[in-house]
Amino acid sequence: MHDLYTLIHKIKKAPSMYLGRHSIICLQAFLSGYSVAKHELGEQPTKQDSDFMSFPEWIRKRFNVQTSQSWANIILFYSEDESKALDQFFELLDEFIDRHSSTDTLREGELDIGEKLPAHH
Repeated sequence: MHDLYTLIHKIKKAPSMYLGRHSIICLQAFLSGYSVAKHELGEQPTKQDSDFMSFPEWIRKRFNVQTSQSWANIILFYSEDESKALDQFFELLDEFIDRHSSTDTLREGELDIGEKLPAHH
């Protein structure tokens, strides 16, 4: 199975094909299904799966909010609509993945730079 960030990059290139429509709520449902399927198959979380588990808290800090709302609802709240919220998600995810590259050395267990989303061609 592909790494999570590779899968998200594929979704970014063709959101309607994977999600049905250009919507952050559809993405959230897709990623929940992905997570449940991996769990049901007994697969262990990858480094990227584990890293993404800290995304909701990172989003709360990024938007300076204390809420139990999902990451998708927080992004949607600060966006014009579900489509623009999805675009914003991809930008925020890149920022989230890049958050370690400002440090000189990566600690054990963190993503290496090579695991970032592939660059646009």
